[in-house]
Amino acid sequence: MMPPYAMPAASEDPPEEGEIARAGSPLAEGTPVAEKDAVIEALKEVYDPEIPVNIYDLGLIYEIDLSEKGDVSILMTLTAPACPVAGILPGETAEKVAAVSGVGEVVVNLTWEPGWTMDRMSEVARVALDMF
Repeated sequence: MMPPYAMPAASEDPPEEGEIARAGSPLAEGTPVAEKDAVIEALKEVYDPEIPVNIYDLGLIYEIDLSEKGDVSILMTLTAPACPVAGILPGETAEKVAAVSGVGEVVVNLTWEPGWTMDRMSEVARVALDMF
């Protein structure tokens, strides 16, 4: 687990809703496509530096679409539009998923609707944050 550390609020405007990050490249013909579970495990390696829980268990990932070609589309949000890592976290997410064997191109789309709430956290996150 990563310990939280103080970060100032973002000084620039929050990112617009829509595509925010891309990574990876098309898979070569015949390359076995990753399983969705492998993508989820990669997402569990990405942390908001202010919160010692990964973005998947925090409930920041709304959708994961894995195509038959291995391309991945992710719809995610952040805990707040003024999140200091708003410009960084989607890119880190795309890069981490693109590194999974059997994943081609990754597109991360940011959404603000519906807004994130603590109800979206997994039980793992609730226990880690003592919020159960």
